[in-house]
Amino acid sequence: MRRLRFFAPCAVAAALILPGVLVRSPARAADLPRMVSMNVCTDQLLLKLADPNQIVGLSRFSRDASWAAGDIGRHPILSGGAEDVLVLRPDIVAASLFDKRSTRELLKAQGLHVVEFAVPSNLDEARVQIRKMGEIAGHPDRAAREIARLDAAIARARRAVADKHYSVLPLSRRGWVAGSDSFVSSLMTETGLFNAAGDLGAGMGGFASLEAIVNLKPDLLLVSQAGDHAGDDGQAFLLHPALEHFYPPAKRIVIPERLTECGGVLLAEALDVLVAELQRVER
Repeated sequence: MRRLRFFAPCAVAAALILPGVLVRSPARAADLPRMVSMNVCTDQLLLKLADPNQIVGLSRFSRDASWAAGDIGRHPILSGGAEDVLVLRPDIVAASLFDKRSTRELLKAQGLHVVEFAVPSNLDEARVQIRKMGEIAGHPDRAAREIARLDAAIARARRAVADKHYSVLPLSRRGWVAGSDSFVSSLMTETGLFNAAGDLGAGMGGFASLEAIVNLKPDLLLVSQAGDHAGDDGQAFLLHPALEHFYPPAKRIVIPERLTECGGVLLAEALDVLVAELQRVER
């Protein structure tokens, strides 16, 4: 795994005064906020919706973000604690409700404006979050374009799924299934696919035995990776001979988890991958 390089508070402070580094456009300095992101999901939103020179810090996981566009290396990496954020003194801190509560409360107590984002549970909430970040960053027009792009991808997926009536089981490591109340299930329902996990009695999700999956007989499995290599026992479950017999690659839809885990600006790509995968398994 690549070593992450963290900026110490003094290094961050020095970077802010170096010529040509993280300097905001004087013409926009008065009306566009300086922002940091403390979570990979808010990283996604910020990188899509803010100007690069508005972003003065990204989460410690951002460098491994293969979804990111542009030169994210220009932005300092935050440690995950409060100290480097306090040195940066951004106008807005974008954080997830999954980030450490004590850190968020400390930043608030020090007078910083912390905007907190939950993980959306459906597409309507995803649209709300995109719109919210666009307004906070001062780019509501970009948010509107992202929402329009998502809606167009939903329409394409609905056309691809129309009249097929597939039952699909979202399955991940160790036999975890995304239940009928999960975000993945909401995404499937929007496109016209049926989440077979509902027949297992799973709400938000749960572990299913190999026997239960085979007996359920969904038309397709939805997994986050392809291939015949398992890095650990959790991944090995997906390569069990029984599953591979009943669900070879021709019966598996593969959508990388990075496209769906945050339920945000990468959903349009996730839906287009879904369409491509359906076309593949139907050949």
